[in-house]
Amino acid sequence: MNQLAAQVGAALHAHGMMLATAESCTGGGVASAVTEIAGSSAWFDRGFVTYSNQAKVDMLGVTKDTLHSFGAVSEATVHEMVAGALRHSQARIALAVSGIAGPGGGTADKPVGTVWFAWGVKDGVSIARQHRFAGNRAEIRAQAVHIALQGLLELLGNITETA
Repeated sequence: MNQLAAQVGAALHAHGMMLATAESCTGGGVASAVTEIAGSSAWFDRGFVTYSNQAKVDMLGVTKDTLHSFGAVSEATVHEMVAGALRHSQARIALAVSGIAGPGGGTADKPVGTVWFAWGVKDGVSIARQHRFAGNRAEIRAQAVHIALQGLLELLGNITETA
């Protein structure tokens, strides 16, 4: 994980971009991974841990209508989370994670291991993806942190190609 976080940091530094994270099921795991890297204060602005729905509303501006209509674990919610992280920070790029790490909380439509991710650039693109992970709570959360960082690296790579 440290190698991936270091790659993300190098790419952010090369672009002169600051990162913000908006996390639910990972509970700050992404922010923890990136701040393990020495010098991360040059490219990491802040992390929002919005575990409850009310925290998503209060800290990120996710609408109650979105949460009621789609749930916390949804494409609509992570798009609003990433937009809120960008609005409420100095970051130019952000990521959001919301999912069901288990062991309980899953449904037929959203079983344990369902995690939604979004990555966004201020005044630019916002993309979302869903993944379904297998494993126990710790394994699901670790896989989610990895995918969050990998998706960020991919987005930064696309910015490099089009810049």
